[in-house]
Amino acid sequence: MQETLPDTAANAFGFAHLWASGDLISHSVAIILALMSIASWYLILAKAWDWWTVRRAAQAVGKFWTATSFAEGIERLREAGSESPYAQLAEQANCCNHECEAVTGRLASRFDPAEQMERALRQQLSSTQASMENGLTLLATTGATAPFVGLFGTVWGIYHALVAIGLSGQAALEKVAGPVGEALIMTAAGLAVALPAVFAYNAFARANRVILADLDAFAHDLHAFFTVGKPFVANSAQIHPMRARAAAEVA
Repeated sequence: MQETLPDTAANAFGFAHLWASGDLISHSVAIILALMSIASWYLILAKAWDWWTVRRAAQAVGKFWTATSFAEGIERLREAGSESPYAQLAEQANCCNHECEAVTGRLASRFDPAEQMERALRQQLSSTQASMENGLTLLATTGATAPFVGLFGTVWGIYHALVAIGLSGQAALEKVAGPVGEALIMTAAGLAVALPAVFAYNAFARANRVILADLDAFAHDLHAFFTVGKPFVANSAQIHPMRARAAAEVA
């Protein structure tokens, strides 16, 4: 008799018993939480892989600037990853450098070549940012709503417990164990789904800011490379005309 009671209590709080005793709403809440968890973990793993590949591609930027030609530099960036955002920026800048002067009869031809280069790099950066932020909205939504979905399951389970007490006329353990156990599991499931999504969202948001800042610096370097194209000292008069005029007056 002493072994039968613990087994019965364990079965009352088991997942199989809770699922069998649940109704359509409790089953729907459990399925929604399961789908949210699967989607969030898929995005977490996918975003972690993307972040790792981008950080590996960032290490090739130093090799890019030590190349003897721009084409060789692009190949070194591609070696770090075929979808490297650094390689895409370099290719976009190189493409604009060859085609900006050939663009005639279009609105883009009214831009200065340096402004056309800046426009092309800015568009590429915007596209890269949109790609990096893809999926973060779902993580934020999961982290914000999963606890409330679990709370709804908790409220529904407590409601079942109160109904069981009202029908039986007594608060016996065997009458309320299943609904109360269901309510507690729904609360824990909501938190288990929300916490990884919140942590991942904050981590990826910070990682994206760091990567985008690095890409923005690389874009500025590419813009300076194609618009200046010569050592800084040789173009100091063009870059700082007031400084050059003051130096001429002193001389």
